[in-house]
Amino acid sequence: MALPPLVEPAAELSKEEVERYSRHLIIPDVGMAGQKRLKNAKVLVVGAGGLGSPALLYLAAAGVGTLGIVEFDTVDESNLQRQVIHGQSDVGRPKGESARDSIKEINPFVEVRLHETRLDSSNVLDVFRDYDLILDGTDNFATRYLVNDAAVLLGKPYVWGSIFRFEGQASVFWEDAPNGLGLNYRDLYPEPPPPGMVPSCAEGGVLGVLCASIGSIMVNEAIKLITGIGEPLLGRLMVYDALETSYRTIKIRKDPNTPKVTELIDYDAFCGVVSEDAQSAAAGSTITALELKEMIDAGKDFALIDVREQNEYEIVSIPGATLIPKDRILSGEALSEIPQDKPVVLHCKSGARSAEALAALHKAGLKDAVHVGGGVLAWVKQVDPSQPVY
Repeated sequence: MALPPLVEPAAELSKEEVERYSRHLIIPDVGMAGQKRLKNAKVLVVGAGGLGSPALLYLAAAGVGTLGIVEFDTVDESNLQRQVIHGQSDVGRPKGESARDSIKEINPFVEVRLHETRLDSSNVLDVFRDYDLILDGTDNFATRYLVNDAAVLLGKPYVWGSIFRFEGQASVFWEDAPNGLGLNYRDLYPEPPPPGMVPSCAEGGVLGVLCASIGSIMVNEAIKLITGIGEPLLGRLMVYDALETSYRTIKIRKDPNTPKVTELIDYDAFCGVVSEDAQSAAAGSTITALELKEMIDAGKDFALIDVREQNEYEIVSIPGATLIPKDRILSGEALSEIPQDKPVVLHCKSGARSAEALAALHKAGLKDAVHVGGGVLAWVKQVDPSQPVY
C-alpha cells in the first residue's frame, strides 16, 4: 500500500537542478513534484560504513537536499573493500569528513551536516529531531535498538538494512505510519540475540558488493517514502542471498505483546557485548599481549589456543598457537583437546570470543585459564607490527 508523501515540495528547482535531475523528471511517477520533495527532504544516515557509503552517494545523486551523517570513526584500509565513499587518500581521516567531500563531488547542491559523535541515549533525540527520515546502516544490535526507540519516540520513519557474508536484509519501520500500518524493529526482533551468538561483520566478514545491493535498496525505500510513490517495505522484510541471487520477502506483523517504547534505556546493557559469565571469567583472568610475549620469551610451558575460525587463522596468527574454534569449545566437543596439565591461554581477534570460551573452560574446571585482552589485534599493535590486521 502506497503511503502519503513524507515531505512537502520545495518552492522550485533551478535551471541547473532541472538539467541535473532530468532523468528523474521525465519519469511520470517522480516528475517535478517528486524531485521538489527530494530537494526539500532532510535525511539522516547513521554510519558512513558498508551500507552508509552507497546510501549516501545515491541519496546525494538523487537530489536529497539535506544529508546528515552520524559517524565518529576514521577511515581504515580494511574499510576500502566495501566502503566506496572513501578512497586510499582518506585513510586516517574522519569518515564523516571523507564522506562529506565525496558527496560534494557527486552533487554540490546537497547540504551536508556532520554529527561526529557516538550516538547514545543522551544525544540521539537531539540528533534525530530535525530530520524527516532516518537510514540505519549500523552493524551492532545496541545501536539498532537505540535508533529504533528514538525513531518511535519522535514518530519518525526509518529504513533499516543488515549485511553478513553473502546475505542482506532490509525493511522499513514506522510506528506512527498512517492507515494502521505502524510497526517497529522490536516487532521483528523483540530481544537481541545472546551475546556472541551473531558475529559482527568484523568477525565474520562481508562480501563487499553486498553493501551496494542492500544500500541501494535502502535508498530506493527512502525515495519512495519521501515522494509517496510505490509500495514501501513497511511490514515486509526483504532477504537477499547473493550466492543464489535470490530475493524473498517475509511478512512482518505488529506483535501485540511488544512492550510500548516510552523511554530510552542503557542499550549496551540491554544487548550485552559479552555475556555476564564471560565478564566474570575475564575479571582477574586477563593478560596483555606484552605479558603473553614475556611468557613466550621466558620459555614457559603453556598451551596457547586460538579460538577464531580457520580463515582468520590463515590471515594472521600468534606463533605457537593451536586453532580450536570457539563454538567447538562452547559445545564441549573440544574440551578433551585442551591440556589439563599445563596453563591455558586463549585468544581471539579482539577478546570478546576468547572471553566466552574462557567462561566455558572455567565451568569445566580449568579455573587457571586466562585470555589475552585485545586478542591478535593487540599482539600485532604491541608486539609484531609486521603482521597484517583485518
